[in-house]
Amino acid sequence: MTTKEKAISLIQSLGDDISLDDVIERLYLLRKIELGIAQADAEDVLEHDTFMQELETEDAQ
Repeated sequence: MTTKEKAISLIQSLGDDISLDDVIERLYLLRKIELGIAQADAEDVLEHDTFMQELETEDAQ
């Protein structure tokens, strides 16, 4: 499915009373999910413990 087809499918699945801002939010969420899946497929991920350590380090600064 092309990006355009995904966008059209998403928009068609929404109610008629949805705002343009809500449509944009849904499209943005779909994009972020796709990016996350691509990162996971490429094994560009951190172990949970490593992530938590980095997060704690950032909080300490």
